[in-house]
Amino acid sequence: MTRIKRGNVARKRRKKILKLAKGFRGSHSRLFRTAKQQVLKALKYSYIGRKHKKRNYRRLWIVRINAATRLNNINYSTFMYLVKRKNIALNRKILSQLVLIDKSAFSYFVQFVQSTKV
Repeated sequence: MTRIKRGNVARKRRKKILKLAKGFRGSHSRLFRTAKQQVLKALKYSYIGRKHKKRNYRRLWIVRINAATRLNNINYSTFMYLVKRKNIALNRKILSQLVLIDKSAFSYFVQFVQSTKV
């Protein structure tokens, strides 16, 4: 049998990991074994972080809507109940942008939701 050299494959595999570890501190970016561990951990954290980002934005939107609705003498849960009950298809992101961009339009929207009976 002929001898098979794996040098190319191994070097490519290691360079791929070390490229991902670029910017890590100390030996975490230079030594393959530690870099591999840190890259795996970083990828896990980035996956979790993407989930946390969605969670944090939703919390921010709720806080903004809550603050704006309380200025209009209604609390957040009652407001969202009325919005759902009237079958208005505006999500929390859009409502919070409305609060930031045009407060008077949001207060008009709150009055509209409160006034009409379903």
